[in-house]
Amino acid sequence: MAKNHERKKVIVLEEKLKLLPEKPGVYIMKDESGKVIYVGKAILLRNRVRQYFQNQSNHPIKVRIMVNHVADFEYIVTDTELEALILECNLIKKYRPKYNILLKDDKNYPYIKITIKEQYPRILFTRRVELDGNRYFGPYSSAFAVRETIKLLRQIFPLRSCNRNVETDMGKYRECLYYHIGLCSAPCTGKISKENYKVLADEVIMFLEGKHDWLLKKLKEEMLKASENLEFEKAAKLRNQIFAIDKISEKQKIVSSSSEDQDVISMAKGTDNACIQVFFIRNGKLSGREHYYMKNTNEMRCEDIITSFIKQFYEGNPCVPKEIITDVNMEESNILSEWLSQKAGNKVNITVPQRGKKKELVNMVYQNALEELKNNLNYRTGKGRNEAVLELAELLGMDYLKRIEAYDISNIRGVDNVASMVVFIDGKPHKSSYRKFNIKSIKGQDDYGSIREVLNRRIAHGLEEQKLIDDGLLDKEKAKFNIMPDLILVDGGIGHVNVVKAVLRNFDLSIPVFGMVKDSKHRTRGLISSDGEVNIPMTGKAFHLVANVQEEVHRFAIKFHNIKQSSHIKTQLIDIPGIGHKRAKALLNAFKMIEDIKKADIEQLMKVKGMNKKAAQAVYDYFR
Repeated sequence: MAKNHERKKVIVLEEKLKLLPEKPGVYIMKDESGKVIYVGKAILLRNRVRQYFQNQSNHPIKVRIMVNHVADFEYIVTDTELEALILECNLIKKYRPKYNILLKDDKNYPYIKITIKEQYPRILFTRRVELDGNRYFGPYSSAFAVRETIKLLRQIFPLRSCNRNVETDMGKYRECLYYHIGLCSAPCTGKISKENYKVLADEVIMFLEGKHDWLLKKLKEEMLKASENLEFEKAAKLRNQIFAIDKISEKQKIVSSSSEDQDVISMAKGTDNACIQVFFIRNGKLSGREHYYMKNTNEMRCEDIITSFIKQFYEGNPCVPKEIITDVNMEESNILSEWLSQKAGNKVNITVPQRGKKKELVNMVYQNALEELKNNLNYRTGKGRNEAVLELAELLGMDYLKRIEAYDISNIRGVDNVASMVVFIDGKPHKSSYRKFNIKSIKGQDDYGSIREVLNRRIAHGLEEQKLIDDGLLDKEKAKFNIMPDLILVDGGIGHVNVVKAVLRNFDLSIPVFGMVKDSKHRTRGLISSDGEVNIPMTGKAFHLVANVQEEVHRFAIKFHNIKQSSHIKTQLIDIPGIGHKRAKALLNAFKMIEDIKKADIEQLMKVKGMNKKAAQAVYDYFR
């Protein structure tokens, strides 16, 4: 039967291969279940797709395995190779196919946003770049780097960051804390004119554009003029701004003689993944650097890995430099350059230097990539890593999961809704980080609404704490929610997972989410995500870790719910004439549930320690 099925599959594929056109386009490989497992582009679809099914012994092992899983394929014809490349990028991002080389860090990059379309522009942290007419600067190497830069800029040029409507609120409010600590010029109170505020915003933009020398010259001229006019307070403020900009300029290392924006990319290859290092050079100075990991790279050529990285990295990155420098020759460099030029709106060159300063620069980036790969390998195999967490991370296709947060909702027929959050660090319960939530906005039994409220509160609180820490207004040791998890687990199915993912999208966060599902006997079965259920071997350490997390979050939720319900019942009993705290406690100890107290007759109530006939009669009458 199986042989007949395989024969039919081969016949179907052979017939489809005959129909392939000699045109550019994208091909989509699918497995038996119809799931997309590979996406590729071709100048000639007929030639490229047929190659997969001919002379398979010449293919790398990974390609042979992929072809063995292909049950069907589709193709989309395009007019040009460039259109095929753009479509390929979009489809890889959409399907995340198993056999494509994939960028592990699938995230939105942090930017600084200046809202120049507003009368009183704001300076903001954002991960979403929109075509709204405002100015965006980035990407930066980390969210921390962006917040640090914003904090520094506001100290020099005190722009606002609040969402207050200055035009309508002018004069209605007193100066806020940010004004008193020098991080805002308080335009909402009229402390600064619209014209002077606009000058501040323009200076911030000049600074972010790298025009430090021009800005310094301008500020020095203004300082001299203020001093001549005997405006010593203004002159002192300008002097402090000049000093701060000088210090920042000194910290930035000059690494290129070019005044054009450049990204320098190099790669160090391991056995099962590759580390890509990127240096961001703006106006000849190193403005930041970042490393990324590519998976499914075993037996793949360096040029294929770098090509895949450039496609995936710049597909989601609107800020494309004028030059990309790398140390790998790519067959697709011309079409990549054309695509990037179209995105940037100007010519983008991809260069592979053989000698000189650029060669030295790309060699330095390679050494950084190699060092990062070594450190990552040491960390993955080091003593500080929990074996169960390593096993779970491997099953989920992720890096090490340092912090795992799990959530559960508890109620009885929709009454006394509560939620619990437990935290596991390096695979062990971290009880001081556990948190309890009273559900405020949901009445009745609505687990989805409850988990939505809890995650919104948790994430919002964490981001607010981080902002206060960055602004120097909160001690990091006193923060409770500022550290975001590497993995979120929720006691429930795919519906719960989708609710949590929607909350994360609203906050521009990318955190993996899985539901902890149970079998018919209410025992841990495994994990589920939008991609389906993850098969976790019951004998493995990862399974025991997940079961432990699920049991712990459920226990913590039930314990909190029982405390809350007991408190409510006790309060209800104390309302009865003649029943104080001692008798209420004795009744709860004897009957356990309020329902049993309601059903009890006078004789049963009198048997409780401390009760008499009068008190028993009062309880009996109260519930009737």
